[in-house]
Amino acid sequence: MGKDLAKSVFAPEDRIRYRRKVHRCLDVLDGLLDADVFDTGTGMTGLEIEINLVDADAEPVMRNAELLADLGDSRFQPELGRFNIEFNAPPRKIAPDGFGAFEKDISEALRTAGERAGKADSRLALIGMLPTLTPEHLVLANLSDNERFRALNDEIVAARGEHFPVDIRGVERLRSASGTIVPEAACTSCQFHLQVPPEEFARYWNASQAVAGAQVALGANSPFLHGRRLWAETRIALFEQATDTRPDEFKAQGVRPRVWFGERWITSVFDLFEENVRFFPPLLPLLSEEDPVAVRAGGGIPRLHELCLHNGTVYRWNRPVYDVMDGRPHLRVENRVLPSGPTVVDLLANAAFYFGVVRRLAESERPIWSRLEFATAAANFRSGARHGLDATMCWPGLGEVGVTELVQETLLPLAYEGLDRFGVHPAERDRLLGIIEGRCRTGRNGSTWQTAAVRAAEDRGRNRGTALREMTLRYLDLQHLNEPVHTWPCQPVAAVRRAPPDPA
Repeated sequence: MGKDLAKSVFAPEDRIRYRRKVHRCLDVLDGLLDADVFDTGTGMTGLEIEINLVDADAEPVMRNAELLADLGDSRFQPELGRFNIEFNAPPRKIAPDGFGAFEKDISEALRTAGERAGKADSRLALIGMLPTLTPEHLVLANLSDNERFRALNDEIVAARGEHFPVDIRGVERLRSASGTIVPEAACTSCQFHLQVPPEEFARYWNASQAVAGAQVALGANSPFLHGRRLWAETRIALFEQATDTRPDEFKAQGVRPRVWFGERWITSVFDLFEENVRFFPPLLPLLSEEDPVAVRAGGGIPRLHELCLHNGTVYRWNRPVYDVMDGRPHLRVENRVLPSGPTVVDLLANAAFYFGVVRRLAESERPIWSRLEFATAAANFRSGARHGLDATMCWPGLGEVGVTELVQETLLPLAYEGLDRFGVHPAERDRLLGIIEGRCRTGRNGSTWQTAAVRAAEDRGRNRGTALREMTLRYLDLQHLNEPVHTWPCQPVAAVRRAPPDPA
């Protein structure tokens, strides 16, 4: 979630100066987009993987600072909760064998981290939401010892002005409330980065939004929270609610949420940055010494610190990223819709599907967003999160269609073509996209495996708490083998009962 802050108490004057500087940064970005200064390469990618720490009973372990100090590896960073860490895989091109290189790098890094964690009787868990978490774990005392996290908590709590209510209606229902943002730490994700040229950014972002529903349905891995079976990907609903700074009156007025799918297709990356500045007040008004106007006037490339910091506090499911590398700026789409896990190879299959289908959709002569209403893309996203592989979606030319049929008949062929355009080796392409096809064929992803395993344990007489613990321990053992989740042994998956509709 970013670097530590030098201060966490902000005066009103800080906010005024920060807001003015964000607007200057936005003006400079507008000028940069009109100039021929951006890196125009395509195909450079990156991955961020969030990880839970658990003990021998699959309970969360509040030792991320100790593990990170022992590792001494800058690729690993703290996350919001003391039981969370994040691994940042070094960026690389995915052609021709970048996926294999990613798999090797990630597996070796996790193996080392797992060995260090084991010395302290801990294990690493790649999962969207840790099933053994309880409300007692998600308290302020378990916020990571990091100035940014403390400041972010204080600012969001102050902006809300009251407790954050959580009401998630799924197969079962969960109602709770918190006076902090620590429940967000239950949400552990895997984020994909794709560098694209400025003139193509809108096409890639629009394509990412269009396919988000299918993505989350395929990769769902978060069916349980606080002992309740909720959505296939409950992480989506919890993240939206646990950091919502709007009281009911602001919602009624149409104020946008900070965790946001968006409301329209775009024509330029500038649309997103401008919306972020126009709709969202600053949360962390930390000023840098850089004068972006002066840097640009001198022929340099500014880092636009304030604009980037503000952008990082607007939690779009597909986020624009501006960055500077070796003195040259570039743009990335940061795809944030997917959970962590179940295995490294499953994560890379998710990545292959995303990178491939998005490239093919972005380069289509007749763009999907010219035929798909934005509101329909948003509805597809929520359907995928709620129902996973049982979701029904609307797609141009098909009407209402089951997501597995949509993927197998329409999106997977596009993903194959997209990876070919990236120059991915056919063997890697076939191996990873074959995993996606396997999930559709078997009807099994992380979410369905978890729910089936818990149901089987309950059928043997276990109570819910015991069933969740036994399932999580078995999940961790299977995760260690790095075999795709659709091949994991499990009781037959029964039909999933639909969740009731969202309340009006």
